[in-house]
This record gives sequence, structure tokens and C-alpha cells, in this order.
Amino acid sequence: MRILNVRFANLNSLYGEWMIDFTVGQYIHDGIFAITGPTGAGKSTILDAICLGLYGRTPRLDSIGLQSNEIMSRQRAQCFAEVTFETRSGTFCCHWGQHKARNKVDGNLVDSHHEISDALTKEVLFTKKREVAQAVEEYTGMTFDRFTRSMLLAQGQFAAFLNAEADQRSPILEQITGTEIYTRISIQVNRFYAEQKSVLARLEMVSQEQQPLDEESLDRLEGQKQLLHRWIATARRRAAACSKA
Repeated sequence: MRILNVRFANLNSLYGEWMIDFTVGQYIHDGIFAITGPTGAGKSTILDAICLGLYGRTPRLDSIGLQSNEIMSRQRAQCFAEVTFETRSGTFCCHWGQHKARNKVDGNLVDSHHEISDALTKEVLFTKKREVAQAVEEYTGMTFDRFTRSMLLAQGQFAAFLNAEADQRSPILEQITGTEIYTRISIQVNRFYAEQKSVLARLEMVSQEQQPLDEESLDRLEGQKQLLHRWIATARRRAAACSKA
């Protein structure tokens, strides 16, 4: 998964509309960058916008409904978050938004809306929240929990990720790096090794049960072999003589 751009408006302390385009040259050229600023400047809000656009919630705000919207900037009547991202399945745009009745600051909250569309054709694919959630999980390969543990680690959770057990970190790292196939190959190799090891053990058991012959026995068998060869030669001569008669 690769995030191409983020658009959002009126989230926490970031009033008005904002856009970050990760496809511009400097982001691509440098490959890594930092989000810096004083406390309260809105650093975490940018990450919240990404999570909100994709999943309709954030690590700091699990639910946004008719009763409460703590992420909407104060004295504003609407807010939204939109994320355009690219995966192996295609390029998609996920939009989440909520407004107040009659677009009035003192209006009651209207239920939020969430939709996902094809970013290239602009075709809206899903508009029901459950369907959007399923589509995002299918296209990105990540649930909300996995996304927040890997692509977007909330403040204070980075140490928890580093200190997690190996079996908890491995699936996340594979998801990020796209190396799941190597795990499948490793499983197949280990399975083949176990099967061949079992075959070898059986063969070794059989070989141990069959004791090697001593020198005297080998000489006796060799004598019997030569005797049989002479008998066969004699039988062939007699058969040839009979056929001539």
C-alpha cells in the first residue's frame, strides 16, 4: 500500500482545508521525512486524517457519531478527511466526512458518511460504512488494528511495537515489506525437510535390521553363484544338442 495524497478540513487545530501530495518530487526523491512542530501544532492530526479517511476512526477517537465529534474543529460546521492510495488492486480514493444540520455551527450533528471510489475513473464503489470498511481491508490487506500497529503507530505505541513478541511483529513487518511469499516458501521447505527426514529415518532403521555378511558367507555365496553358472552353461549345451537331434 502506498498513500498518494491526503486532503482534510477542520480537524482539531488545523482549520480550513489542507492537502499533502506525497507524489511531488521531493517526497519521492528523499524517501523519508519527518513531521515536526511544537506541541499542539497538528502533527498527530495529519496522521488522524489518514486514519479517519480510511477507517472512519482514529487511534485517539474510536467512535464518531451523532452524539459527539471531538475531532471537528471548534466553531466549524463540517469536517472531512480524504485519502488517495495505491495497492496491487488499483488506485482508490476514500472519503469520510460529517457536518452539522443546515451547515450551522450550532446545528446538531448529522451522521457521518464514508465512501470509496476508483481514483482513476472516479466511479463510486461503495457508500455504506460496512461495505467501505470491508473494501478498505480487502484492498489494503490491513484491518484498522493492523494499520495502526504498522503503517501508523500512534504516539506512545512505537515502543510497544518494538517490544512485542516476534510472532506478533513478524506478520506486520511482512505486510509492510511484502515478503509474505518468503514465509510460505519457508513453510513448504520445512515441510519437505520433515518428510524427507522421516523417509531417511525409516531407511536407516531398515538398514540396521539387515546385518552385513561376513567373509565366509560371501565366499560360500560366490561359490554357489559359480556353480549355478556352470549348471546353466551345461543345460544350454544339452538343450542345443537336443535341438540338433
